[in-house]
Amino acid sequence: MAFGFRRHSIATRLFVSAIAWSLLILLVAGLILSTIYRRTTERAFDERLDVYLTDLVSDLATPGELERKELGTIGEPRFELPLSGWYWQVTRLNGGPRDLRTSKSLFGGQLPKLADLGVPAGEGGLRKGYATGPDERNLRILERVIDLGEDGRFHVAVAAPDEEIENDIRSFGWALGLTFAALGVALGLTTLAQVRYGLLPLIRLRKAVADVRRGDAEHIEGKYPHDIAPLAGELNLMIDANREILGRARTHVGNLAHALKTPLSVIVNEADGMPGPFADKVREQAAVMRDQINYYLDRARAAALAGTLGTVTEVAPVLVGLKRALGRIYRDRDLAVEVAVPEGTRFRGERQDFEDMVGNLADNACKWAQARVAVAVDVFPDGERSTLQIVVDDDGPGLPPEARSEVMRRGKRLDETKPGSGLGLAIAADLADLYGGTLVLDDSPLGGLRAVLRLPGV
Repeated sequence: MAFGFRRHSIATRLFVSAIAWSLLILLVAGLILSTIYRRTTERAFDERLDVYLTDLVSDLATPGELERKELGTIGEPRFELPLSGWYWQVTRLNGGPRDLRTSKSLFGGQLPKLADLGVPAGEGGLRKGYATGPDERNLRILERVIDLGEDGRFHVAVAAPDEEIENDIRSFGWALGLTFAALGVALGLTTLAQVRYGLLPLIRLRKAVADVRRGDAEHIEGKYPHDIAPLAGELNLMIDANREILGRARTHVGNLAHALKTPLSVIVNEADGMPGPFADKVREQAAVMRDQINYYLDRARAAALAGTLGTVTEVAPVLVGLKRALGRIYRDRDLAVEVAVPEGTRFRGERQDFEDMVGNLADNACKWAQARVAVAVDVFPDGERSTLQIVVDDDGPGLPPEARSEVMRRGKRLDETKPGSGLGLAIAADLADLYGGTLVLDDSPLGGLRAVLRLPGV
């Protein structure tokens, strides 16, 4: 999962990390606020119960005969309702008459003692805690032991149901949850807007690089923030260096071609002036050498140009010109050459290489066709780019499957009666491979051979 997350975009990583930290902070803040509110609510509830407890202690401490006192008139009607959950209880610890007195609401029951449950005493001997009452209800209990001297020692307790505390805390929890949920949504939206705004320069830089790659611009244009501007400058320097290196490569290839072809021409001219089998052999081998030199020089040139940034070729003009050229070359055979290409289709590479690949395939199809050759171009999306598929069909005799791999070998010719050097299909396959494409031969719906060439689009 970690490896998959590393492959996500910067925007996704920033947004997800910001949302994760925001949710964690909101969760911790919610827990802290809930804890603080619970303590505050308990404290306020305890203060309320402590008032009733103080009233009971005051009644006990009033001078007079304790046995004749009436306790419990402390201003809370729920102490009079049976099993209301609001209870008080006074117990004489050292025995004597009327050892136990309770509120009417206890209805003959007794409150548990927090001291027996292990609850420690606080300031002034006051104990606070939760226990289960006689009606199986969870109670909040405050109790204290008071010493009245000769009148004895008394355990005084006041209890109320913790439902009021829990309901109050539950209402606060819902309000806090809804508030934090709204805050989380607001944080998510603001984070998304912040990430998109912060990454706008990178989006512009990516578009500028794509314009260079497609050939719509020669350099990365525009102004960028100071932390991205050096990157744009370095990319422009890299583009210039790439073009300079490729320019030198072209020059070297041209010089090599001139240096090799001139001596070959001299050798052929000398052989033409010397009749005999030796001269014929020299001319034959010189022709083979010339073909091989042309083949490898073209391949070297194509290998250098295949990596050129921003080099694109409009496909439609090339195919229209190819159709006219083939029509003139094979006009005596009355061949119908059909071309179908979507407008605006572009090949990511050199025009001459595209002409060599498609021209060799179309020329090969015309050599074997009976009456018809069809060239169709389709464009398929491939991520942010596209793939071109050029299909060349003919209605000739076709080619058996076992011979298709043979014809794409350099210099391999299955029929010596047809003109050519046997390099056409090999050149097309090699050039396609240099551009990361493929060339596949198959049966044509027209009855002959189908050549499927896949190349990178823009």
